[in-house]
Amino acid sequence: MIRIAYHPIYSHPLPEGHRFPMLKYELIPGQLLHEGMITEKNLFVPEQCKLETVLLTHDKAYLDKLIHQTLSASEQRKIGFPQSPELTERELMITQGTIDCCSYAFEYGVALNVAGGTHHAFADRGEGFCLLNDMAVAANYLLHQKKAKKIIIIDLDVHQGNGTAKLFEQNKAVFTFSMHGAHNYPFHKEHSDLDLPLKDGTTGTEYLSLLKDTLLQLIKTVEPDFAFYLSGVDILETDKFGKLKVTLDECRQRDEFVFHTLRTNNIPVTVAMGGGYSPDVRTIVEAHCNTFRLAAAMY
Repeated sequence: MIRIAYHPIYSHPLPEGHRFPMLKYELIPGQLLHEGMITEKNLFVPEQCKLETVLLTHDKAYLDKLIHQTLSASEQRKIGFPQSPELTERELMITQGTIDCCSYAFEYGVALNVAGGTHHAFADRGEGFCLLNDMAVAANYLLHQKKAKKIIIIDLDVHQGNGTAKLFEQNKAVFTFSMHGAHNYPFHKEHSDLDLPLKDGTTGTEYLSLLKDTLLQLIKTVEPDFAFYLSGVDILETDKFGKLKVTLDECRQRDEFVFHTLRTNNIPVTVAMGGGYSPDVRTIVEAHCNTFRLAAAMY
């Protein structure tokens, strides 16, 4: 049985201009329920992440700014959202959702967060619509609780996981792998343990071939006992910002390969959705729903 973290606050209303990207967070579970692929029993509502858990990853001064609403105008511009108590609450809930997914992943092999994948958040700041780095917090939590010894973060969003890379650059217990657009945000890249920058116009065939060769080798050399998978669908050829040429079916094949590889090697995985900015929200929702459909079919 797959377990899925979701709460209506995930699609918390934002000022005009920020609402469209949030629509998918309510449409994804709605579509899966409509299809009968999941029931309400598959969904769970996370609490807010405890602040001491967040502090395993983020600086106290930065967390205090989020809690007390004292981010500067410049800091808010870098994040891309105006600060609000509701937005901080949302981030804490999404982060706990990813942590809770880890427990379910140990039990069922896989668990998914409808939101999350906030990989542009650093220890001391947020960027690119990311306030807290949910996968980094969850990874540090697992290590702190001695529930995992070696973790791999598989970041297949079209944007480099710069915050994640920086957070773990000195931590050999977490291997960071980012496969992303070379000429896409962020324009200053950090150094992951392995970065695969892709040229504009990379086809789905090229993409899948490179991923398959790379991930199979990484599993052998890294030998992780837990995985995080950021399954961004901004790799689609329809995406407004992605610059790649990956079809909807090739995106599905990507997810299928990642799940098959991890399941074959008995590595539990927590999945977060990451980005997706195709003009038609139905394309975004369909691509994300494929990730859930595959997880349900393969585990």
